[in-house]
Amino acid sequence: MTDMSHPRDMPGSQAITFRPDEPRYEQVAKVIRQRIRGGEYRPGFPIPSINRLCQEFGIARVTADKTVRALRASGDVYTVPNMGSFVMTDEVRKQLASEPDATAT
Repeated sequence: MTDMSHPRDMPGSQAITFRPDEPRYEQVAKVIRQRIRGGEYRPGFPIPSINRLCQEFGIARVTADKTVRALRASGDVYTVPNMGSFVMTDEVRKQLASEPDATAT
């Protein structure tokens, strides 16, 4: 049985060498977007939690939070309080567009 405790051993994990010319949260967001577009994270399904992002990418919690906020701002994910962040679906996108104060943020 494989020990899954190290980030490089996690399914879907990707070694990343951070570049100094771009914020880390943007670099992690790009990886998550690649996974969404590649079908690894499907519409309506969760993306990794803040804690999992910290573990997988070796980043601080504040950086993981900024990553999720950037993904929300770009319309790639939506967040349901106390449940997590999920890959955006057409249905949720329409709901958010029609309800300015929808509970999903």
